[in-house]
Amino acid sequence: MIPRPLYLQKMLSLCDKRVMKVITGVRRSGKSTLFRLFQERLLADGVCREQIISLNMEDPAYRDFLSWGKLYDHINGLLLPDRQNYVFIDEVQNVGDFQRAADGLFIKDNVDLYLTGSNSRIQAGEWATMLAGRYVKIHILPLSFKEYISAVGQDNLMQKFQNYLELGSFPQCLEFSIVDDVKTYLESIYDTILVRDVAEGNGIRDISRLERIIKFIADNIGRETSANNIANTMTKDGVKINTRTVEKYLKALCGGYAFYRADRYDIRGKKLLKTLNKYYIVDSGLRYTLLGERQIDTGRMLENIVYLELVRRNRKVYVGKIDVSCEEKDENGNVKRKYVTRKIDFVVEGNNGTEYYQVAQSVLDSKTLERELASLRAVSDHRPKYLLTMDALPMNDYDGIKQIYMPDWLLG
Repeated sequence: MIPRPLYLQKMLSLCDKRVMKVITGVRRSGKSTLFRLFQERLLADGVCREQIISLNMEDPAYRDFLSWGKLYDHINGLLLPDRQNYVFIDEVQNVGDFQRAADGLFIKDNVDLYLTGSNSRIQAGEWATMLAGRYVKIHILPLSFKEYISAVGQDNLMQKFQNYLELGSFPQCLEFSIVDDVKTYLESIYDTILVRDVAEGNGIRDISRLERIIKFIADNIGRETSANNIANTMTKDGVKINTRTVEKYLKALCGGYAFYRADRYDIRGKKLLKTLNKYYIVDSGLRYTLLGERQIDTGRMLENIVYLELVRRNRKVYVGKIDVSCEEKDENGNVKRKYVTRKIDFVVEGNNGTEYYQVAQSVLDSKTLERELASLRAVSDHRPKYLLTMDALPMNDYDGIKQIYMPDWLLG
């Protein structure tokens, strides 16, 4: 099993706390494996095997416990009365009214409860309704680059970064030695997410329209867009669809963790903007599966990888914009003042306050460097500012703006 230290540490910090722990994330991102890693850690820390009760409700061995009452009675009969019990229920959505069993176990003083559920039945916002606020969510993504390298080794780092970029980071991809086998596996993940998780879970019957929207978003990763833009573009292409339907499909795709939405933030006005958000895909390999190698567009996929890494690091991530005034001369030599909008790839909120990030494939060209720096310099506060690139150079500092080699930042 590939170590997942970031998520394991989150689980350890919540261990024995009086809340249910819910592991969420896209299908095949490693939720069940995380359960096994945590159980191994409990055993290593002195917990007896009898204190750990683990059930995967997709396993036919538990077919007799698919009603909440039978599940509760089964687990209740296994509990040790004088010890802390660690209860893990994987794919809990297969149990009818599972929340009633969860509530019954939760109120016991000697039960620490952990759950996962498939996004085909439980969308991102539904856990709060079902569990009435008595839970903490641990959101898991496919492998970070650091986790990926821990599994494949650091030799020939640039080639492995390219593999990470093009073949993606689902854990099971590392089990295949042939590229075509990886691509076939990614196609199966795409079909599963599309049909089982998004369409089935949201009552969507028109798979072809859903697939058109998926490919549109994948093709426009990192570009500002809106439901209205998507509807207009599809209608012009002969696929009539209204904005409300597009909004429904976008919500379903984000609810199933296939895509993530980054809202725009007005840095000067200090407010969120309601239009022209950006979308990022959960795994870069899936994008190549959808669009083919002709749509490599490395710059935007690097931006996608940085976005996901910031989310992994428990940051709130926005797309920034700031209007700055500047002077220019007209043809008569008169000086006029105008406003120019500078775009910041990411405005990030975390425990240490606000940070700003620009992402570029290369800034060896002086004009490109100045353009990227100009956006960060337009922000007048003194919070940390970073320029992440694929230029393999020592870290540079431009009046407080740190240029960092992206693989180093990802491994940092």
